[in-house]
Amino acid sequence: MDWLNYHHLRYFWIVAKEGSLARAAERLRVSQPSISGQIRELEAAFGQRLFKKEGRKNVLTEAGRMVQRYADEIFSLGGEMLNALQERPTESAMRVRIGLTDSFPKLVGNEILKPVFSIGRAVQVICREGKPLDLIAQLAAHRLDLVLADEPPSSSVNIRVFDHRLGETGCLVCASRKLAAKLAPGFPRSLDGAPALLPAENAPLRRAAETWLRDIGVKPRVEAEFEDPAMMKVMAAEGRGFVILPAAISAIALKRYGLQVIGSAESCRISFHAFTAERKVEHPAVTAITRSKLWLEAGN
Repeated sequence: MDWLNYHHLRYFWIVAKEGSLARAAERLRVSQPSISGQIRELEAAFGQRLFKKEGRKNVLTEAGRMVQRYADEIFSLGGEMLNALQERPTESAMRVRIGLTDSFPKLVGNEILKPVFSIGRAVQVICREGKPLDLIAQLAAHRLDLVLADEPPSSSVNIRVFDHRLGETGCLVCASRKLAAKLAPGFPRSLDGAPALLPAENAPLRRAAETWLRDIGVKPRVEAEFEDPAMMKVMAAEGRGFVILPAAISAIALKRYGLQVIGSAESCRISFHAFTAERKVEHPAVTAITRSKLWLEAGN
């Protein structure tokens, strides 16, 4: 394939995002056969199927999921280019591009970003989520201004970054009201054999939690593992199991999801970091983040 037909790629991307040809056709205001024909041409150019039939549904193949990830990036950058050329949202608005590692607690991220909106000028915040290595590569290429992570940069990373340690927090063990009442007596021994909802294995919080549980000699029954911390809290609110949450944002999580504290896991600690490509931070929004440590009060 000598060149990529971005028109065909955009049709594929809209179908993948909308989840059906019918919705994509309505959004694009073209016929379904027209979209199908252009996707077939794209598949022919790639030499691979992008969709496959599962019952009545068209679902992405492995190649299709890979193409969708690239298309997300391509059209996101295209939108940024148009915004830059047309000076949107306003000529005076300052843009800051933040990467959050996929395991980074979103409630913590919300607290960390709050100072950005108090620097005295209009700001447009662009947040992207991804794997640490991918985000660090984007940071080095100056496509991101800052990366937020819940662990220091890996020693295996060959890209030079500067780590601004924002602080650390202990953790609390929480559950729905009914389950918390059952597990609170005899804590932490009561967690032995109890249903647990844990982050995915590659998450720093998961590693810290497993170390703490091992140190106190407790082995819970893992009911589910999550890459999405919000989904984990939703299931905890329904009484599916206990969760271990950073103490720095526990008050927000308890209020939002109706959870109760079972006990403290203070020795289960996670740290928060901000990575920049340059040692000296000049971007006002990035400076506001690296200097603010308001969320630490709840964890120390």
